[in-house]
Amino acid sequence: MKLFDYECLNKEQIVVRGQIKAENIEEAVSMLQNNELAVIDIEEYKGSSNKSIMSKGKKVSVSELTIFTRQFATMIGAGIPITRAIVTMSQQSSNPTLKAALENIAYSIEGGMSLSDAFSAYPKIFSTLYISMLHAGEVGGILEHSLLRLADQLQKEKFLKDEIKSATTYPKIVGIFAIVIFIVMLIFLVPVFEGFIPDNIEMPGLTQLIFNLSHSIRDNWFIWIAVITAIVAGITAFFKGKTGHDLWEQKKTSMPVFGSIILKTVIARFTRTLATLLDGGIPIVQALKSAGPTSGSDVLARTIENTIDEIERGRSIAVTLQQSEFFPPMVSHMIAVGEEAGSLPTLLDKIAEFYEQEVATETRGLQALIQPVMLVLIGILIGGMLMALYLPIFTAATAVGI
Repeated sequence: MKLFDYECLNKEQIVVRGQIKAENIEEAVSMLQNNELAVIDIEEYKGSSNKSIMSKGKKVSVSELTIFTRQFATMIGAGIPITRAIVTMSQQSSNPTLKAALENIAYSIEGGMSLSDAFSAYPKIFSTLYISMLHAGEVGGILEHSLLRLADQLQKEKFLKDEIKSATTYPKIVGIFAIVIFIVMLIFLVPVFEGFIPDNIEMPGLTQLIFNLSHSIRDNWFIWIAVITAIVAGITAFFKGKTGHDLWEQKKTSMPVFGSIILKTVIARFTRTLATLLDGGIPIVQALKSAGPTSGSDVLARTIENTIDEIERGRSIAVTLQQSEFFPPMVSHMIAVGEEAGSLPTLLDKIAEFYEQEVATETRGLQALIQPVMLVLIGILIGGMLMALYLPIFTAATAVGI
């Protein structure tokens, strides 16, 4: 089927624009007319309309999407028609990107497009998981339930992201602060101390190193900026490339301190997503195909691909996951219990809750550990510099006293 952009007049003589799927333009016109729309203009979709909306607009945050999803579920549960609910929420949305997308989605649904197809036209706002759950709710007649599960999923996703962010924000801020203080001291404080030191005093090696570094930064600051920019750009380009990306994906869950948190975050996200999809009535193979890539780990996604092959051959999920080195034994054992009891979504939710609590506990412990460590490192950095600067002055004063 093809996608068509249309411009029509509704019963109130108001111009409406949107998209509709049809085999050809004649069928599209007929579908619009059946919905009491007078066609002004219609043409095959060229792929630029939604891109312009997304490129010019503000990014839709997880919080905004969660609020929209929960409100949508409430309005559907209250018996409000889908298009009216979407139009109402577009009118009250403060995000111009979401507002424009919802308006076009409403018009597309009025034109005969299905709910999931209309939302899938905006992949930068609505993920594959979101579209899959909408489709399952639409087909199974459980749209309100699917939307509520989606809202819970998005809220848990935000919780995990906030936990990781809270664990990394403090060291980033303190590290940047320390670097700024160090550079300021090199530029403004070191020259003052250098002027106090007589020429006949022998400089300690550390003091001479600091003086040389200060001269270099003050005299060749443009070279330093160029070198640092090149290093940062090179590292960024490396990790954005395939080799760097693959290396990071292989090592990130096993690196010290943060590796355990990342691993538990990935498992929590995967099990929560899989539980949401299965609870929405999506078949296990399709649910695994959607949950694997959304986990945030290429290693887990590849593991799930192998699991799907084994499941299609008749093996259970738990057995195939147990053979993988990625998942801890507790995960495969609980999944086995869920498969045997016929309550797999519930057990997956419990696994996700366990690992989410683990992530929260570890991030709080990490924060408590990082704060004193960072303060000690800053003390060593600044204190070491001051000692190196004062040492020649003390030497000069001792020499004068003798």
